[in-house]
Amino acid sequence: MTISVAVSGASGYAGGEVLRLLAGHPNVTIGAITAHSNAGSRLGELQPHLHGLASRILEDTTVENLSGHDVVFLALPHGASAEIAAQLPAGTVVIDAGADHRLQDASAWEKFYGSAHAGTWPYGLPELPGQREALKGATRIAVPGCYPTSALLALTPGFANNLLLPDDVVIVSASGTSGAGKAAKINLIGAEVMGSMSPYGVGGGHRHTPEIEQGLSNAAGEPVTVSFTPTLVPMSRGILTTATAKVRPQAGRSVTEAELRQAWVDAYDDEPFVHLLPEGQWPTTKSVQGSNHAVMQLAFDQHTGRVIVTCAIDNLTKGTAGGAVQSMNIALGLDETAGLNLQGVAP
Repeated sequence: MTISVAVSGASGYAGGEVLRLLAGHPNVTIGAITAHSNAGSRLGELQPHLHGLASRILEDTTVENLSGHDVVFLALPHGASAEIAAQLPAGTVVIDAGADHRLQDASAWEKFYGSAHAGTWPYGLPELPGQREALKGATRIAVPGCYPTSALLALTPGFANNLLLPDDVVIVSASGTSGAGKAAKINLIGAEVMGSMSPYGVGGGHRHTPEIEQGLSNAAGEPVTVSFTPTLVPMSRGILTTATAKVRPQAGRSVTEAELRQAWVDAYDDEPFVHLLPEGQWPTTKSVQGSNHAVMQLAFDQHTGRVIVTCAIDNLTKGTAGGAVQSMNIALGLDETAGLNLQGVAP
């Protein structure tokens, strides 16, 4: 089975990562490659690492250029995908790497993004309970945010098994600078970033907060409240998320660390890309760089009654493009790992 694929936003980090993965996909022919302000440029000038596609000329991001493909990836700024997606044929598989179709609550979208809600699509994180079935045959898919990918993978097994309390969840994530996109920003230049860490979106202001709460609430079957703080670290790619929640007593007794660990083992033992590390080994961002893998470890702080889960992903791969390709594979009935059999890069 060979499918034709178009990629918009191909001059940016997310679009470039989608192309990197698709270039090695055994079932894919890459059709239109589009951009907005960079239309007319040679791809190799903007994405010099994509050697096999370097001579391709970027077309303008229009419905006409994207139509006629089996799959369209929209790697566009938040708020830009919905208008184009609405005009693409119903039978085309449209995969939105932006935020436009992730949230179920229209009021949350309007509060954090300041525009009209475009609707909700199946969520492209197959490791969540029930999501593989929701993705099979889907023609519209919303790729999760990079922070929510790591946070939801970290805590969902606990909430899905009624092991965690919903009202005191604290998540702190450290991310590389590529998560902010390719546009020039003073706070992201080398002189500002090298040798320095900084927080942002503090106090519940980050746009991924409602998405994390949505996913954990769906798993728990009740509202979950999250305090989320992102930080910027001096590396180009990767996320290290530390997520903690209070453990719920079971039938009047305390839960053991072994019981907690078993819930994560049961959730991920058969997953091709999500791994609970052996006891005593902790995640590093370098171990998953360039791959669609997520690695995690947990501990039970008995003094505070909290479970602590640390999860590492590559924000551009599992956090964006890898999750998008994985979801495409499921939607079309392809091997879920096709185009994604990449290991991490070291040192």
